[in-house]
Amino acid sequence: MPTLRPAIQIARKDLLRRFRDRTAILTAVILPFALAWIFSLTLAGVDAQTFEATYAVVDDDGGELAHALSETLAGVDGATVRAADEAEAGRQVEDGEIDAVFHLPAGFTDAVQSGRGATLDVTLSRGSLVAGLVADAIARSFAARLDAVSVAVASASGSAPMPPGGAEELAARAQMVPAAAEIADEGAEDRVSSTTTFFAIGMAVFFLFFAVEFGVRGLLEEREDGTLARLLVAPVPASAVLIGKAIASLAVGLVSTSLLVLATSLLLEADWGDPFGVALLVLAGVVAAVAVTALVSTFATTAAQAGAYASIVAVVGGLLGGTFFPIADAPGLFAAIRFLSPQGWLMEGFRSLASGEGLSGAVTAIAGTLVIAAVCAFFAWRRAWTMVAR
Repeated sequence: MPTLRPAIQIARKDLLRRFRDRTAILTAVILPFALAWIFSLTLAGVDAQTFEATYAVVDDDGGELAHALSETLAGVDGATVRAADEAEAGRQVEDGEIDAVFHLPAGFTDAVQSGRGATLDVTLSRGSLVAGLVADAIARSFAARLDAVSVAVASASGSAPMPPGGAEELAARAQMVPAAAEIADEGAEDRVSSTTTFFAIGMAVFFLFFAVEFGVRGLLEEREDGTLARLLVAPVPASAVLIGKAIASLAVGLVSTSLLVLATSLLLEADWGDPFGVALLVLAGVVAAVAVTALVSTFATTAAQAGAYASIVAVVGGLLGGTFFPIADAPGLFAAIRFLSPQGWLMEGFRSLASGEGLSGAVTAIAGTLVIAAVCAFFAWRRAWTMVAR
């Protein structure tokens, strides 16, 4: 093809120029691994952090429900349960030696089993926010379970005369009934993996739009130093100049993003998901980044101005697309506006792949990214054509 060969030569010339001034090396090789290394230091030890809490049970009841509460607390990973008297437990929770005190008053079990209701007192330490929240949640869950037992006893005793000891027997049977629904909480390791993967994805998507910005900016640089005019008088089609600039940007974008995916996988142990889906989404993202940065750069009159415009769009698009925080979880309009930017589509696609959905989960994101890329590329080509045609 008469246009492709000179376009490749122009792209090669641009890449060699960037390698000589170390721009391409810095952008495509050093920065991806440097960013991944910094994030690995930032997130180091997060997966080693475990939940630890010490709870005390003051049992003035002596019934079976006190034993049931102790078993419930002991079943919490990282929780240590000890018995204590009321005075000692009060002093320890005040001094921060324990995180919460559960006090079962005398007659607690009998009151619950007879349907009369009872009060479970919980005292939280001021210095243990997370452990206190966990203790409060356990107490509420335990109380809700006992409420169900009381309702069962009250309903049965109201519908028919209860024989002696029948209320206690009914309460014991009600306690044996399994919960109608249980909450399966993902483990801490899974949550950390999701967190590191999210930061890795956000870092890659955000950085991508800086890695490809020198395409049209290079065109402006050459126009400023006069080399563009000499290039256009040569037997080279004007379209080859534009295509060559785009190929150079695509090459740097693909290399830098691929290395960033590799670096975060090695240093952060980020799980990006299906490799084929990741490759297609990276390709679509690089094309979109080149198209978007090229379009905004055509509105500039100098290379410095083009770099500023591209940086502004990269930052705003990153914020809009949720590269810094999971905007997909935001309510209403905030969750929808992210799809106005290619970063939003890329974050959605990468999150789908990381969650194990496979390529089918990223098809919509790939399509959305390519639609934005096509629209921006069309207008960027028309505007850039006027720069080389005049």
